[in-house]
Amino acid sequence: MKIEGLLERRLTAILAADVVGYSRLMGTDEAGTLAAMKRHRREFLEPKIANHKGRIVKLAGDSMLVEFSSVVNAVACAAEIQRGMLARNEGLPRSRRIELRIGIHLGDVIVEDGDIFGDGVNVAARLEGLAEPSGIAVSASVRDHVGSRLDLGFVDKGEHALKNIAPSVRVYTISFGDVAVQKPAEPATVTVEPGYELSVAVLPFTNMSHDPEQEYFSDGITEDIITDLSKISRLHVVARNTVFTYKGKPVKVKQIAQELGVRFILEGSVRKVGERVRITGQLIDAQTGGHLWADRYDRELTDIFMIQDEITHAIVDQLRIKLLPEEKKAIESDPTTSVEAYTYYLRGRQFSRTWTRSYLLLARRMFLKAVELDPNYARAYAGIAECECAIRDWHEKEFPLDSIFDMSAKALALDPNLAEAHASRGLALTHDGQTEEAGREFRQALALEPSLYEANLYYGRFLFAQGRFQEAIGFFERAAEIRPDDYFSPIHLMGCYFSLGMEPERQRWARIGIERAKSALERHPENASPAHRGALALAHMGETERAKEWVARALAIDPDDVVAQYNAACVYSLLGEGERALDLLETVVPQSSSYHLHWFKQDSDLDPIRDHPRFQALLDEIKDCEDAPR
Repeated sequence: MKIEGLLERRLTAILAADVVGYSRLMGTDEAGTLAAMKRHRREFLEPKIANHKGRIVKLAGDSMLVEFSSVVNAVACAAEIQRGMLARNEGLPRSRRIELRIGIHLGDVIVEDGDIFGDGVNVAARLEGLAEPSGIAVSASVRDHVGSRLDLGFVDKGEHALKNIAPSVRVYTISFGDVAVQKPAEPATVTVEPGYELSVAVLPFTNMSHDPEQEYFSDGITEDIITDLSKISRLHVVARNTVFTYKGKPVKVKQIAQELGVRFILEGSVRKVGERVRITGQLIDAQTGGHLWADRYDRELTDIFMIQDEITHAIVDQLRIKLLPEEKKAIESDPTTSVEAYTYYLRGRQFSRTWTRSYLLLARRMFLKAVELDPNYARAYAGIAECECAIRDWHEKEFPLDSIFDMSAKALALDPNLAEAHASRGLALTHDGQTEEAGREFRQALALEPSLYEANLYYGRFLFAQGRFQEAIGFFERAAEIRPDDYFSPIHLMGCYFSLGMEPERQRWARIGIERAKSALERHPENASPAHRGALALAHMGETERAKEWVARALAIDPDDVVAQYNAACVYSLLGEGERALDLLETVVPQSSSYHLHWFKQDSDLDPIRDHPRFQALLDEIKDCEDAPR
C-alpha cells in the first residue's frame, strides 16, 4: 500500500539485459538488426519472462529492464534466455548474432507510474556491464538467495567498485550446469567473419597537447582519416559515432576488435604546439597482436593534410589494397589547401554544436575567417548557413534568408555531394516555410552521410514540428547516439514520448537529458543552453525546486536570451505557475522569430495555460505578425 506523501518502495529482483556490440550490428545492417531483435523479443524473450512471472519495466533499442518478485525465478529465466539465445544464434555468422549480457541484483527500488528507480536498478545495470557476452553477472545477495536451488554454478569474481555505487559489491558470474551450452573460452586470436578481413576501426586520436582546448583538433584529425578510409570500397570502416564511444578509455585492442567485428585497429596521438604538429600512428593486426605499421610525423602545421594522406596510403599499402582511380583521386582531394582555414573550420564546428547565441556567433566568425582564407572551402560556407539559421532565433532581421540561401548555394556549387550543405539548406527552407523542399534536402543529406549529427537532429526537429512524433524518434535517437554529449536530442525525445502518451519512455529520456545537460553545465558553466533545456526535463520529472534553480541559473547567465526566457516560461507552465509563465511570454513574443513563434503555437508544454485569456491575446498578436506583409 502506498502511504500518501511517501515514496513507494519494494524489495525486488532486477534483471538488466543489453545487446553486445549493438552499434556495430546497426552499422552493418540496421534494418536486419532491428527485425531480428523484434523477432527474438516476440518469439522468445517475452514468453520466457512471462513464464517466470517477470514484468518488463522498459524496453529501449538495445536494452531491457525486468523485475521479478522471486530472485530464483529471475536467475532461472536469465539462464534459460542465455541458453536459448546461444541455440538461436547457432549457424549464424558473427556479424548477425544477437548476443546478450545480463546483470541481476536483489535490492530496494522506488516505484513510480510503473517504472522503478534507485540503487537497486543502478547496481543491476552495472553488473550487466561486467558480464561476458552470453553471460550472467549477479550480486552476492542474488547468489545467497539462490543457493543450490538451481542447477547452476557461481564463480566468485571478487569485490568491484561500481560507478556511483557505494559500498563495493561482490560479483559472481554464473556457470551453466549443461556443458553443451557453455560459451567457449575467448580465443587467443580475434576471428573475423568472411567479408570483414579488410576491416578497420580508427580509434579517437589522443590529444597530447596538455590543453583541453585542443581536443577539437585531435578529434578533427580522427574524423578526417575515417572519412578518407571510408572512400575505399574494399575496406569496411567502423563509423565515427561507434569508435568515439571508446574515447578516453583504456585501449584493449583484441577486445575492441572483437566487439566491433574488425581485424585491424588504427590508434594514434596528436600534439599541436604553436606552428608545429606531432602525430603518431600505429596499425595493429588484432588477429596476431602484431604492429603492421607505425610512424611519427614531426612537422610544420602546414603539412597536416600531407600527413593525413600519408597515413591513409600507409594503411592501404599494408593491407595490399589496390585503389581504383576515382578512390585515389577522392583520397587526395582535400576539402581545403589552407591549414589555417581548416583550423578555423574545426573550431567553428566545435562552437556551433553548443546551441547558445554567443557561441553560434563565435562559430560564424570562425567559418567566415575560414572562407576568407580559402574562398573555395565548401564546408565552411555550409557552416555559415547553418549558424545563421540557428541565430535567427535571436536576430531574425539581421540574418535574412536570401543571404543564407546564397551561402548554402555556394557550398553546393563547390561540392554537390556535401551532406552538411544539404542539411543547412534544408534548415533554411524550413525557416522559409518550404516544408516539402526542406524534407527533400534533409533526406538527401542523410542519404549522403547517414551518421551526420546535424542531419539527424534537424530532420528530427522537422518531423517533430509537423507532429510526426513517431517518425521523429528514430532520428533523435540516432543523433543522441552519434554524440554522447548531446543533451538536445534526449529532451526532444522526451517531448515526442510525452505527446505520444508513452510515460516510461518519456521519463527515461528526461533522465538522460538531465544527466547530459548537467555534464555540459560542468564543462561550460558560462553556457545557458543546458541549464534552460535541462530545466525543462526536470519540470517533466516533477523536480520542482531543481527545475527552478536551473531556470534561475540560465537567466542569470544570459538574462536577455529569448530562447532561455521561452523555455523558462514552459517550465513555469508545467510547474503550475501560469502567471510567471505568461509574464515571460509577453516579453518573448514581440522579439521572437517567425520560426520560433510556430513552435509557440503548438508546444504541449504550454497546454496548462493555453486557455488563459492572456495566452489567447498572445495568439492574436502572433496572428497579426503573420498576416503583416513581409
